[in-house]
Amino acid sequence: MEYIIGVDIGTTSTKAIAFDLNGRIVDKANVEYSILNTRPSWSEQRPDEIFDAVMNSIKTVVDKNKEKNNRLLAVSFSSAMHSTMAVDDKGEPLTNLIIWADTRSKEYAQRLKETRQGHEIYMKTGTPIHPMAPLSKLAWLRDNMKEVYQKAYKYISIKEYVFYRLFGQYIVDYSIASATGLFNIYAFKWEQDALDVAGISCDRLSAPVPTTYTLKGIKREYAEYLGIDVNTPFIAGASDGCLANLGTNAIKPGDAAVTIGTSGAIRVISDSPKSDPQERIFSYILTKDRYVLGGPINNGGIVFRWFRDNFAADEVQKAKQEGMDAYDILTQEAQKIPAGSDGLIFLPYLLGERAPHWDADARGVFFGINIKHTRGHFIRALLEGVIYAIYDVGKALEETAGDINKIYVTGGFVRSPLWVQILSDVFGRKVLQAESYESSCLGAAILGMKALGIIDGLDEVERFVPVSKEYLPDKKNNAIYKEIFEMYARLYNLLKGEFSNAANLQDRLFLD
Repeated sequence: MEYIIGVDIGTTSTKAIAFDLNGRIVDKANVEYSILNTRPSWSEQRPDEIFDAVMNSIKTVVDKNKEKNNRLLAVSFSSAMHSTMAVDDKGEPLTNLIIWADTRSKEYAQRLKETRQGHEIYMKTGTPIHPMAPLSKLAWLRDNMKEVYQKAYKYISIKEYVFYRLFGQYIVDYSIASATGLFNIYAFKWEQDALDVAGISCDRLSAPVPTTYTLKGIKREYAEYLGIDVNTPFIAGASDGCLANLGTNAIKPGDAAVTIGTSGAIRVISDSPKSDPQERIFSYILTKDRYVLGGPINNGGIVFRWFRDNFAADEVQKAKQEGMDAYDILTQEAQKIPAGSDGLIFLPYLLGERAPHWDADARGVFFGINIKHTRGHFIRALLEGVIYAIYDVGKALEETAGDINKIYVTGGFVRSPLWVQILSDVFGRKVLQAESYESSCLGAAILGMKALGIIDGLDEVERFVPVSKEYLPDKKNNAIYKEIFEMYARLYNLLKGEFSNAANLQDRLFLD
């Protein structure tokens, strides 16, 4: 049997999944790694640790398929966006990988955002001005790590680092490039105005290539380690968000994809870029004739994990003893609480927020607590708060790109029927869940099939993504959620100034 490996280099782990040529999962491997938070606003990772995770996950899948005498056709990549690191002229890291969640450059982003130049850069690059983007990260590095800045030969993302290690070439696919804030999504080249802000020239960045760009001739030492032929095609692929739409079949007008994993996002596909004059959404490239419009939220499943790790020690222990998942135990508690959590509202901004506010200083809030609220109320309010954040982006997206008619879901949150039902109820839309929620890996594999000529076009994706479950909105719950969302939205605006004060206080107390 012939198969393709889709590799997704994520925030907390790398997945390698073998798909047959009908899009069915054959084998999978997952290798986790850590995030380094040495300061409240810093989020870094060790690039070599991630490279090892990529290699080990691919090797595990290759070894499993060798036992079955299956034949590997290609390896195609998905990757998290917005990461950057400096390397020297030998490709050795000069910094850790600075990831999307890092907000140390928030002052740089805020100053640029308030200028006409910042607005024009957004309109040409499609990337909102925010500390997540390499644009502001590089400006911070220039002023705060001057020795590194002077030594740096290239500034690259984690996928670029992997490809350089494997092939000795610096390439970046259009999709990852379009999320840097440095790339003109209309001209398909590095944007000079943005480069001037970052203080670099284009030769300090990788060569932009199409998402179907294919490399062969992997270094022999790595081919031998992986157990593959040196001429195995490696496809550049795209970003995880763009591929999540492809891998869920959310590619028609009115179709949205909602992903909630560590963070979250809602996205639609357009045949042209559509930058928002209010700068609320992104516009990224999948291919030259397909753009992915939408917005990410910082706080998805990581919020539930925070609650579990800090307030559910007994449930974690019980889950271990009984072979259960602690999240299931907590969700059962939330299931007993009515929609709206009896007026308890959670603003889920534990890691600041990206779309639609692009506010790195935003902080988490439980509002409306009264004596009758139980822990179950807090759990349900937490789940609802994450969906309110997604809905907040969805409203901005509809204003820019048109109505959303149905939603395809992907990411770890689909393991919770309650959480997906809340999504349906808040939006008042039908929600479709595919048989596999590994959409970014599947999207990478489908893009690989296009690169190899196995399929003629991406519209063939529908046959690879059968729907396993549908959720229909409850009209009564939808009415409750509409009312509560209006209060949720007002709360952000009322607290915006205090969020900045709280963030500054926390930074000062941490440093003391």
